[in-house]
Amino acid sequence: MPKRKIIIIDDNADQRFVLKGLLTNIGCDVIGEGKSGLDAVALMQELSPDAVFMDVKLPGMDGIEAATAINRLKPTPVILLTAKKDEETIKRAVEAGVMAYLVKPIREEELLPTIELAISRFNEFQAVSKENIDLKETIEARKVIERAKGFLMEKEGLSERDAFSRIQRLSMDKRRSMKEIAEILIAALEERK
Repeated sequence: MPKRKIIIIDDNADQRFVLKGLLTNIGCDVIGEGKSGLDAVALMQELSPDAVFMDVKLPGMDGIEAATAINRLKPTPVILLTAKKDEETIKRAVEAGVMAYLVKPIREEELLPTIELAISRFNEFQAVSKENIDLKETIEARKVIERAKGFLMEKEGLSERDAFSRIQRLSMDKRRSMKEIAEILIAALEERK
């Protein structure tokens, strides 16, 4: 298993010290520490950790707000630390995209499974998000190609198969996507109205 790079964000220096010791004991490398949500966001911009351990209660921007900012700027698995568990905090954490949640006091035997679970969940979530974006782009491309085919059939009197073949051939000849070719054809054929 690779040595995980971790950032710790907690406004309590003693808590950071203890957590750093526990993480080091299980073979992790603590590459950064901070005491506020703003520190968390700044460290994320600078470093590329595998995961972030962050306390919920932080001065200024709390841990959940910081998790939201991190997931917008540089998505990374966030493991939230809290002294108490309450439904409202859990709900906010889920909405912020937090991947795991530990209640203090933290026990060493919980750390590795929590880190691996958070990273695994995060990777699955990223894959599904990418798949979703790719699917949307594919659907959008198909709509544009269908529209261009329709124009070619109407304006040039081509069959559906011939219209598709023309778009495909132009795409290969010009080394551009079929969607790009379809957009160019639509623009050109609309001008001829």
